[in-house]
Amino acid sequence: MTTPRLSFEFFPPKSLEASFRLWDTVRTLAPLDPNFVSVTYGAGGTTRDLTHDAVKTIHTHYGLNVAAHLTCVDATREETMEIVERYAEAGVTEIVALRGDPPKGQGKFTPTEGGFADSCELIEALAQTGKFNIRVGAYPDPHPDSGYDGADIDWLKRKIDAGATSAITQFFFEAENFFRFRDKCEKAGIEAPIIPGVLPVENWKGVKKFADSCGAYVPPHVIEAFEKAQRDDRHDLLATAMATELCSELIDGGAEDLHFYTLNKPHLTREVCHALGIQPQVALRDVA
Repeated sequence: MTTPRLSFEFFPPKSLEASFRLWDTVRTLAPLDPNFVSVTYGAGGTTRDLTHDAVKTIHTHYGLNVAAHLTCVDATREETMEIVERYAEAGVTEIVALRGDPPKGQGKFTPTEGGFADSCELIEALAQTGKFNIRVGAYPDPHPDSGYDGADIDWLKRKIDAGATSAITQFFFEAENFFRFRDKCEKAGIEAPIIPGVLPVENWKGVKKFADSCGAYVPPHVIEAFEKAQRDDRHDLLATAMATELCSELIDGGAEDLHFYTLNKPHLTREVCHALGIQPQVALRDVA
């Protein structure tokens, strides 16, 4: 089996306890030598400063290549580009450019007055700086706002044409979902790498709710398996086995990269990597 390049997604802490959990996650997964790690932006831009601080700390003290999430939500163009410049000054060279979810209580995304209208405008502005490798989101299952069949392919093509260099997919549960999407992207002329996003299920109830909100399809057999595993106290065993099988199928199907949504809980992700035969490669560079 070919060893894939790895990447991990973290989210910024909002409390002291959450800070300890984030740094434990970084310390646990950094020895697996990820190609990059990313740090999310809270819904509605609520963690803008926290994201910046987490990105800078991980990049400076742990020596990892960090991709900072950036959205169009609740900020003018000038405010957004000020954040971009701060990232550049901190030595960050990767951005995950997203439209972003609307602020809590707003059911629909509405561009901020004076802000970027959509992710494509943001990508174009980032590309013009010439300072960043730009990654974007992709959706094997229809995004709730996609509007029509094939819209997610069209939007991804626009984002790549605007200057993005690769895409990371929303999580999914069946490898065939990814392969069908990849084939459609190739047919549409999208040549940029598309990295499959994998979510080891730490909390089935929470993941099911998240899947419902973002449009990720959950097959009936997955629902049945997790409900039974919870009753039998085999949740983590099933989650590890299911994520490992998914990753194996993706690798066998030609995937050269795997992006793990860790939810700042690293142990299942580490177990899946170990099950795939991926062992620690580097000594951890810790905070000085």
